[in-house]
Amino acid sequence: MKLSLFITVIVFLVFIAGIIIYLMKKDKISIKYSILWLLTIVLAFIVLIIPNLLEFISKILGFELVSNMVLCIFIVILLLISIAQTVMITNQKKKITLLVQEVGIMKKKLEDLK
Repeated sequence: MKLSLFITVIVFLVFIAGIIIYLMKKDKISIKYSILWLLTIVLAFIVLIIPNLLEFISKILGFELVSNMVLCIFIVILLLISIAQTVMITNQKKKITLLVQEVGIMKKKLEDLK
């Protein structure tokens, strides 16, 4: 890997880590999701430091090209994120429905008191 590409990737990873940490401080992202992003950044650093690691893993898993393995990993990660967000949305929908019902009951009780 060329030195300029190596430095560019390191700067990019540090920049992304800075954004994640900033979002954590501003309470814009939860800790459990920020940990996932920070672990991804750490893994990227490890892959960057050990250049033949991806080739070794791709051969073990049976991929012909490293790029195919990386693309497959990204697809799996996106699928898992999609499933996690679907679960989160479903839970929030249940909480909102319960909250609307409770507010309706409270309004009815308030009207009955008047």
